[in-house]
Amino acid sequence: MDQLHYCGHYGRAVEDIECIATLGIKAMRYPVIWERLHPQPGHTIDWSTTVEGPLNALLKHGITPIAGLMHHGSGPAYADLLHPSFVSGLTDFAGQVARKFPWIEYYTPVNEPLTTARFSGLYGMWFPHRRSDRAFVQALLNELKGVVLSMREIRKINPQAKLVQTEDLAKIYSTPHLRYQANFENHRRWLTYDFLCGMMKPDHPLWNYFISEGATESSLYFFMDNPCPPDILGVDYYATSERYLDEALEKYPTEQHGANHREKYVDVEAFRIRHDNPSGIKLLLKECWERYRISMAVTEVHINCDSDNQIRWFSEIRDACSSLNEQGLDIKAITAWSLFGSFGWNNLLTKADGDYESGVFDISSGKPEATPMADYLIRLSEDPDYVHPAQNEKGWWHQEDRFIFDRYPEEELVGEETRFLNENCCNR
Repeated sequence: MDQLHYCGHYGRAVEDIECIATLGIKAMRYPVIWERLHPQPGHTIDWSTTVEGPLNALLKHGITPIAGLMHHGSGPAYADLLHPSFVSGLTDFAGQVARKFPWIEYYTPVNEPLTTARFSGLYGMWFPHRRSDRAFVQALLNELKGVVLSMREIRKINPQAKLVQTEDLAKIYSTPHLRYQANFENHRRWLTYDFLCGMMKPDHPLWNYFISEGATESSLYFFMDNPCPPDILGVDYYATSERYLDEALEKYPTEQHGANHREKYVDVEAFRIRHDNPSGIKLLLKECWERYRISMAVTEVHINCDSDNQIRWFSEIRDACSSLNEQGLDIKAITAWSLFGSFGWNNLLTKADGDYESGVFDISSGKPEATPMADYLIRLSEDPDYVHPAQNEKGWWHQEDRFIFDRYPEEELVGEETRFLNENCCNR
């Protein structure tokens, strides 16, 4: 499901960057992807016909590249997300990239490790299609160890290299009955950063969960002994990032029914539910800052809808970041993602015939065509105070018709459900 193959970027890479340069952006995450550049063991990488030209084009236009080594996926076909060889393979590739391009300063060795581990090891949707807590735990630990050792290898070449670690900025809300599950997931949402920052210690709420699912103490102590805190926390935020859990199955279509190891329930976008919980990007960014006190960037901002709503979504998040910066938070950037759109996310990359969602450029015609979002970004780069006419109205996520389901009536918590969460295996 190579997104840049589908959009035709590989055949137009330098020309595409000429289009991108018109936006006035300062930095861009660019794919220097392990599975594409080193598809077979012992393969000699042909840098000149793959990434050297585009990286030089970025430099020519004064755009700082952030090298992404693995996006969603498990590396080349010979790699195994659940095997220790994944770590050594990624680390070796990272060293090759650093030696070839010692001037690259910013890296994202693994994009959204927690999200990838969930979809690959827990939900069975992506390769290697496992559906167990043990597979999830092993996949996550391998990815994060790969990040630590990759950055160590890169810094042997460039001691100034910086880690931009991306992850979904999620949060879970629920009915009182399912609060135990929401609590579990709200601890889990921080795992990528907790591990890298050396915060996974025996008193961590999920320490016992990892031990019970096959992680050795030495594998967990590795992260305490080798902290690799990100230089920038790259948080990704979508309309689907905040979720609501509800056990009232009769209110929802059967295809939305799911379960943990105890009971059935649904997991839907919190935007679709009338609930009283404080929520939204501003709250989540504050929580992230208070937990880590590390510089942040919102590294994916996109909503699949008409151009006016795409502009409203981007501007609303940008305004929230500006407001939080004034309050003392350190938010470096906001990212229009993705520049050439994406394919197949309506079915979570599980089928080859997924829909195309346009981004800053629309490639439906076979070549990039600027969208109103492109014009908006250009105007912002010229005048940070620019206000687009679309901003005079609220986005659909503020409209009454966004509520598809009524909130389940409040009820008292049952005592059994408040017991320590590590006594349960509560993954979805």
